[in-house]
Amino acid sequence: MPAMDQDSYDKGRRIRSAVLGEAYVRRAEESADEFSKPLQDLLTEYCWGAVWGREGLPLKTRSMLNIAMIAILNRPNELRTHVRGALTNGVSRDEIREILLQVAVYAGAPAAVDGFRVAREAFAEVDGSTT
Repeated sequence: MPAMDQDSYDKGRRIRSAVLGEAYVRRAEESADEFSKPLQDLLTEYCWGAVWGREGLPLKTRSMLNIAMIAILNRPNELRTHVRGALTNGVSRDEIREILLQVAVYAGAPAAVDGFRVAREAFAEVDGSTT
């Protein structure tokens, strides 16, 4: 694996923590083992540092794009994480609903149905309720 760009990694760590929360990032780091640590490093350096760290799009827009793409890919755990992150980045629940309606039209109703379900679960987690 090529040498890590420490500046991109550090920028990525800051952005990842700001969007997903320090506790989330710390858990991801602490649960990484010899097998999965390279993935965590890659995500932090490239995904969060090199891409999320670019100035071409605001974090809110990046969050909105991620919700659509991850819903389409049917990745509920990542979608839940990114719905919470989107709320942190200023995406409203109404905007999340509109994104998922767009998913229904362009990617199909099943993707949107699951997306709505996961988003409601994420909202409940953020609100501190169990429903």
